[in-house]
Amino acid sequence: MSISLAILWHMHQPYYYDPLKNKFMLPWVRLHATKDYLDMLLILEKFPNVKLTFNLVPSLLKQLKEYENGATDIFFEHSIIPAEELNEDQKAFILENFFLANWKTMIYPFKRYRQLLEKRGKIYDNPFKILKKFTSQEFRDIQVLFNLVWIDPIHRERDPFLKELEKKESNFTEEEKKLLLAKHIEIIKQIIPSYKEMAKSGQIELSVSPFYHPILPLIYDNYKAKECMPYVSLPKYNFKAPEDAKAQIDKAISYFEETFGFKPKGMWPSEGSVSEEIIKLIAQSGINWIATDEEILSKSIDEKFRYGENLTNPSLLYQVYEFEGVKIFFRDRILSDLIGFVYSNWDAQRAVDDFLRRIRSSTTSGIVSVILDGENAWEYYENDGNIFLEKLYESLQKSKDIKTVTFSEYIEENPYLKKLKKVFPGSWINANFSIWIGHEEDNISWDYLYRVREELLSYQRENPDKDLSEAWEEIYISEGSDWNWWYGDEHYTETKDVFDSIYRHHLMSVYLKIGKEPPSFLYVPISKKMKEIKPEIEPKGFITPKIDGKVTGYFEWLEAGRFNLLRMGGSMHKSESLFSYLYYGFNRESLFLRLDPFSSIRDFEDLKIQIQIIEPRRIRIVYNNLKTQVAEVFFQENEIWIKKGELNSVIFYEIFEIEIPFKMIYITQEENIYLFIEVLKNSYLIDRAPVVGFIKIHIPPKDFDKLMWF
Repeated sequence: MSISLAILWHMHQPYYYDPLKNKFMLPWVRLHATKDYLDMLLILEKFPNVKLTFNLVPSLLKQLKEYENGATDIFFEHSIIPAEELNEDQKAFILENFFLANWKTMIYPFKRYRQLLEKRGKIYDNPFKILKKFTSQEFRDIQVLFNLVWIDPIHRERDPFLKELEKKESNFTEEEKKLLLAKHIEIIKQIIPSYKEMAKSGQIELSVSPFYHPILPLIYDNYKAKECMPYVSLPKYNFKAPEDAKAQIDKAISYFEETFGFKPKGMWPSEGSVSEEIIKLIAQSGINWIATDEEILSKSIDEKFRYGENLTNPSLLYQVYEFEGVKIFFRDRILSDLIGFVYSNWDAQRAVDDFLRRIRSSTTSGIVSVILDGENAWEYYENDGNIFLEKLYESLQKSKDIKTVTFSEYIEENPYLKKLKKVFPGSWINANFSIWIGHEEDNISWDYLYRVREELLSYQRENPDKDLSEAWEEIYISEGSDWNWWYGDEHYTETKDVFDSIYRHHLMSVYLKIGKEPPSFLYVPISKKMKEIKPEIEPKGFITPKIDGKVTGYFEWLEAGRFNLLRMGGSMHKSESLFSYLYYGFNRESLFLRLDPFSSIRDFEDLKIQIQIIEPRRIRIVYNNLKTQVAEVFFQENEIWIKKGELNSVIFYEIFEIEIPFKMIYITQEENIYLFIEVLKNSYLIDRAPVVGFIKIHIPPKDFDKLMWF
């Protein structure tokens, strides 16, 4: 007997086109096209016996075609301008944005690029203040290096011009820059034909997602969220559009067939989000199989099959299920996340050996489904993941007991299926929809969408003979999952305001397509600018409090900074805050935080306290059980939270106190930390300190005490 292994690489980028500005506002489709999409096939073609599935989202394919036909993005436009002709705004844009690459794996290997980053400053205040330090040649070098490092090492090695450019590393010419940008388009034009060709060979299967990557269960009925999130705060309006959910499925299949010449057999629902209603719609479309996360299966069959990381009953997970005629695969979350977020820090061969060992130790038969992002993970790996992937495919090609299969191939060879009586609604993240609904910003977004769609329906009833397909297209774009991915506090990006404006511009465009003036509410940003909240009292010296949950002595927190939480307004969902004051302080080794509650700990027994650090890196410190003295530390890598350790200096008795060693969170002297604290009940946010914005804490130099004395 052998183990069947089905790996699916999911290829997706948000729809970055701004209809009011008539251009792509962010460059990530172009840059992932040059760095990820084509080379994933070039690596695989060396191993003809390894079979994989690639899931291609139609809105990504659409953007690739638009680049083929001459579309540009704002980063491309700033790249092509001759360095001597750049104005101050353009120079500031380049200094701010042209170091957006993984510093460790993409910038540091280029000595010149690293020098330019250090000249700008890894932490800086205002790009306008420093732009005069840079010569025209240095700006041109930044333009070239940014666009060069986003080309995969395979292309840089194979192409003589790119190889020479990489070797040169500085003092580039305008002509070299033009040729480099032309290479971007040249690579993009090869992507779709290459996938089509390899799919014909049978080595890969191509599957699809709903067209603009919507969370289909919420498009069908956004109050469905209540089933998996009983305490969720719902939007004002109940958005229900089953016909839109069907359109997103049908349009995707039609566009896929038009692009590749055949119908897809499989579908990865956006973010693995499923519900019974959606699976019924997918069944009507003729799709044979779908996939989602293992936790959906666990909740659907009311069985736990993991103890920690270990599978207690692998046969439950490693088989195909069926609901309403659709076959369903459930991904192994641990194996998928190891590739996505852990192995990037390991030696490649050790990572591959560990991956295969885990499979072999879990099962001797059945289908192991590994499903993850096929593009964003690789920038965290050495050599863009090429070394890891080559060693993985080589080991799989040689393996006698693990056989790689496509999902459709496995179904054909293994007709036995287990029927599901029910399907729990949720996504691949926590088996719920909390990323996309429930936060104030998410709910405003849903209500904006509801109001605009209702306006279009009303206009359609009044004008039944008008072609409104362009207006409806804007609605479908606005239903994409990526807008709400960035709303709320779960994820952070420097370009959050760009996503916000693109989203609202698509909604405005609905009105422009029907000859109406967009309503004023669409001009109001949904994304609340994270503003810095100033303390009532600044720190005056180092502190070393005893972490015992009590005010042990008058001098313990005397030198600390203090925020009066009552002066920051009410809490998120209550008329008064749970806490009165937030204290913060530090010594040479640690940061200390203290929260003073209004009432006793008994009122907090089933609550969770969460410290969210948003810069200089995304970190979440979670105090789950108020009866213990342990908090878990998570780092965000590639949008997923990975546990990195535990803190033992934390307690909530009369007050909440925690000590956070700087080395635990990789913070050094004279860095700034930006944070806020949340209190949750059943995943429901009930308080936040501060209510909006963040607290900025500057970690002082070692002689801070001496400086404050003087």
